[in-house]
Amino acid sequence: MTSIPLQEIVKIARQTGWGAGNILRAYYQGNVNDKPLEINDKKDGPVTSADLAANHYILEQLQTAFKDEDFGYLSEETYNIKEGKALPQDWVWIIDPLDGTRDFIDQTGEYAVHIALTYQKEPVLAVVVVPEAEKLYFATKGNGTFVETIDGNISPIFVSNRHKIEDLHLVASRTHRDLRMQHLLDQLAFKERHYVGSVGCKIATILEQKTDVYISLSGKSAAKDWDFAAPELILTEAGGKFTYFEGNALKYNQGDVHKWGGIIASNGHCHEDLCCQSINILKEYDQKR
Repeated sequence: MTSIPLQEIVKIARQTGWGAGNILRAYYQGNVNDKPLEINDKKDGPVTSADLAANHYILEQLQTAFKDEDFGYLSEETYNIKEGKALPQDWVWIIDPLDGTRDFIDQTGEYAVHIALTYQKEPVLAVVVVPEAEKLYFATKGNGTFVETIDGNISPIFVSNRHKIEDLHLVASRTHRDLRMQHLLDQLAFKERHYVGSVGCKIATILEQKTDVYISLSGKSAAKDWDFAAPELILTEAGGKFTYFEGNALKYNQGDVHKWGGIIASNGHCHEDLCCQSINILKEYDQKR
């Protein structure tokens, strides 16, 4: 076990999250050296100068604060996906300095910072910052989820109690929906559908009780560890569920960071039914192809 209590670690993670959010907002508002945002298009999506600046800040803050701890650091901007090696440490930080880069570039405001600490491949501490909402969500395993506003007010937060599929509100990506995914969403009888960028922002809408369900389904590509590690814990500690369609839990830092297959994040009340329906809908769809 780490020699520092999780509650002390989460204080530093929160401070780091706010700082990274401030860096991103400065770039978002064009207040960094009066230079245009640098954008490099890569195979897995664009990377900007804001991603890199926030990533450098987060790693510097955490590595300085925890220089005496045997922590691993798995960040979107530094992890070698092609090499695909799991980090050897029991305690591993999983970081997405800018989740929703495309939304950041498109100025939708729907971007987030993800910082999670995992122990033996499971998240035990999480921070998700939504800079444009001026909110930070944080959780530690077994202690619930809290929302902190920019003025320092902290309060517990919980998922909705809507418990019929026909009453649930879906949150989905504006993009990243192939025909198979669209067919699945069309067949599920949700009351309303909302389209939001960034996984962190989507899960925040579930915490704020604006929505209830988010579905991830891999196609040619898949979400990765840094997309889900922090959002998973803030959702489950707020009373929700976050699993594969088959019901098994997500594991992190396993070498291949891709999260292949189908995953549902929900307020928990219809979770197993949604998983079962999704499997059956896709099975029928695949048989017809």
